[in-house]
Amino acid sequence: MSKDDAVAGAQAALDKKALDVVLLEVAPVVTYADYILICSGRSTVQVNAIAAEIEAQMKLRKIRPLNIEGLTEARWILMDYDELIIHIFVEDARSFYNLERLWGDVPRTVFESPTTSALTI
Repeated sequence: MSKDDAVAGAQAALDKKALDVVLLEVAPVVTYADYILICSGRSTVQVNAIAAEIEAQMKLRKIRPLNIEGLTEARWILMDYDELIIHIFVEDARSFYNLERLWGDVPRTVFESPTTSALTI
């Protein structure tokens, strides 16, 4: 999977007004993925909509998930695209688990909003 594919997943999330979209480049430190995408929604309905849009956009790129978990409760949806792992949280669950703290030393791209460009840190 290319970084362009991972960014397409981020853009799909932004299209559904996902909050705090962050793409982490974890390939140098883990063997199970190249990228981790983390974002939030304000409600379980929005979290499901974000997941559905990401899945649709990935399908257009002929990329199928290996597994998707959490769709029923939709407080934390995990989408496994092999080299890309996507976490979609409701805001309070994201704050509680704070996954970004685990990856403080990897390159990250923060997507500000659908109308602004990405910022790589």
